[in-house]
Amino acid sequence: MRTTQQMSITLPNEMAEFVRTKVASGDYASDSEVLRDALRALRERDRAVEAWLRNEVMPAARAIRDDPSRALSADQVRAELKKSRTSHE
Repeated sequence: MRTTQQMSITLPNEMAEFVRTKVASGDYASDSEVLRDALRALRERDRAVEAWLRNEVMPAARAIRDDPSRALSADQVRAELKKSRTSHE
């Protein structure tokens, strides 16, 4: 049983050139390796986002739903963001 499938894909010129550059530089042995690595990275990013939503966003949303007084107003959020920006400059 085969563990791979051949696919034909179409990429914008800029992306195709990027793939060719990665192969030409020796970072990858083939176009397929570049795309496999990119897809692995995409899968990992999706998993990380899902974990963040499950472990951080949903509990915070439930906490606010259960006790709306814990929520910040839009003005409070803006003030916190402004404070955060000025402390990083």
